[in-house]
Amino acid sequence: MEEEKTPFLKRFFSWIWRNKWWVVIVVIICALLCWWLCPFVSHKKKDYITADITRGDIIQTVTASGEIQPVNTINVGSQVSGTIEDIFVDYNSHVKKGDILLKIEPSVLQSTVDEAKASLDSARAELKYAQSEFERNKSLYKDGFISRAEMEKSQTIYEQAIQAVNKAKYSYERASTNLGYATITSPVDGTVISRKVDKGQTVAASFQTPDLFEIAEDLSKMQIETAVSEADIGMIKEGLPVTFTVDAYPNETFNGNIQQIRLSPTNVSNVVVYTVVIDVDNADLKLMPGMTAFVTVVVAEAKDTWKTKNSALLMRSFKNVINDVADDITPKTHLAIKRDKDIVFIPYKKGLTTPTETQIISDDIKDKDKIIIGIEGQTTTNKSSMPGPRM
Repeated sequence: MEEEKTPFLKRFFSWIWRNKWWVVIVVIICALLCWWLCPFVSHKKKDYITADITRGDIIQTVTASGEIQPVNTINVGSQVSGTIEDIFVDYNSHVKKGDILLKIEPSVLQSTVDEAKASLDSARAELKYAQSEFERNKSLYKDGFISRAEMEKSQTIYEQAIQAVNKAKYSYERASTNLGYATITSPVDGTVISRKVDKGQTVAASFQTPDLFEIAEDLSKMQIETAVSEADIGMIKEGLPVTFTVDAYPNETFNGNIQQIRLSPTNVSNVVVYTVVIDVDNADLKLMPGMTAFVTVVVAEAKDTWKTKNSALLMRSFKNVINDVADDITPKTHLAIKRDKDIVFIPYKKGLTTPTETQIISDDIKDKDKIIIGIEGQTTTNKSSMPGPRM
C-alpha cells in the first residue's frame, strides 16, 4: 500500500509545483472571501449617528385659538309691547348715552296713562268728600249729636279714600313710566354692532325682554376668549404676553396680555379646557368683532443657551450602542458625547421644551460636541417605549 501511495503523492506535489502560481492565486482569493464573508470577524469600525448641539434662544409657548369680542357689549331691549314706529340708528352707528334709538307706537300706552289719570282724579274727589264728611261727623260727635260708631265709620271711609288715592297714583306713575319706555335710548356711549328689528315690526315683551340692538361700548379695547387644555393651563399666568394673528391680516402680528384665567372647566370632546381671557388694544380699529385669533402665549424663554432637536434625547439605553458603560450612567442623566475621536459622558438636565427643540442644561458641553444617538445600520426595538392596547 505504501508503494502505491508514494507515487500518488509524488504526482500530486509535482502537479502543485508545476501550477504553483495558480494555486497561490486561488488561495489568496479564498482568503479574501473568508475575510469579507466571515460573520465572526469584525473588520469595520463603528459609525455613530450623531446630533448637533447648537447655541441660541429657545422659547416655550402654548398655542390656542379664540374669538375676538368687545370688552363690554350691551343688549338693548324693550320692557313694553307694541309696534315699532321709527328707528333712528343702523349698523355701525356711533351713539352717545341718552340718544334715541327707537320709538314704539304710543297710542295704547297713552290711553293707559289717560285712564290711570282719570282714576286718580276720581279717587282724589272721593277723598275730598270723605275728608269733609269725617271732619263734620267729628264735630257732631264732640257735641253729642251722633254716636261714636257713626264717627268711626266716617273715619274708616276717609282712610280708605287716602289709600285709594295712593293706589291710583301708583298706577298712573307706572303707566307714565311705561309710556316713557316707548322711546328706547342708548344706555352707554358706543357703536351699534347689531340691529335685530325693523320698522313696523311688533315687539312682544310679555314673558321676556326682546333684544333690539347690540351696542359695543368701546371697540378700541377688545378681548379674546381662548380655550386652553388642562395639560397646558399650569403654565399660563395672568399678565403673560401674547401674540396672535388673524386671517384678515396674515402678515401682521398683534399683541395682548392675559387678563383672566377662569376657574370654571369645560369638557370638549373628552378634553378638559379652561377659558383664558386676553386683553387686546385695538386703537387702530383693525380688529373686528367675531374674528378668529390664533394665539401664541410665551410661557418661558431662555437666551443664548445650549439646545438640540428632540429626537436626540429619545435613546433609552446605551446598551448595544456603546461598550463598557457604568450602570449608573443612563440616557436620562448623561449624554453620550462624541468629542473629536473620543466618547465622553456628561451629566445634564432638560430645560425648556418646544415641539422641535429641547434646552440642555450642563456645564460640561463644549463647542462642536455631538450627541451619539445610535449606530449606522443598527435596528433596535423597544417594546416598552410604546404602550400596547389595553385588553
